[in-house]
Amino acid sequence: MASSKEYLNFILEQLSELEEMSYRPMMGEYILYYRGKIIGGIYDNRLLLKPVKMVLDQLGQTRLERPYEGAKEMILIEDIEDKSFLMKLIKEMYEVLPAPKVKKKA
Repeated sequence: MASSKEYLNFILEQLSELEEMSYRPMMGEYILYYRGKIIGGIYDNRLLLKPVKMVLDQLGQTRLERPYEGAKEMILIEDIEDKSFLMKLIKEMYEVLPAPKVKKKA
């Protein structure tokens, strides 16, 4: 099942105070970026974030789910209504995520 544009727009609205939030559609789903780093995505109308230790520690009891068959597990974010919590989580997560790899030109 593909994610709806309405759900994407809702999540983007929840994160609207973060500068440089962006997304890229990918096979009916959406990859989410914050300041150029992939933070997670929207899969089957679920917000899934990369399984960063800081996020796991902050959330305590979390559900890990696979966005699709064969994918690595990601953190299911169930409390999507708390705008300030989401933004704080993503800002803190950004600090520990590796920088995007620079693609070499052939």
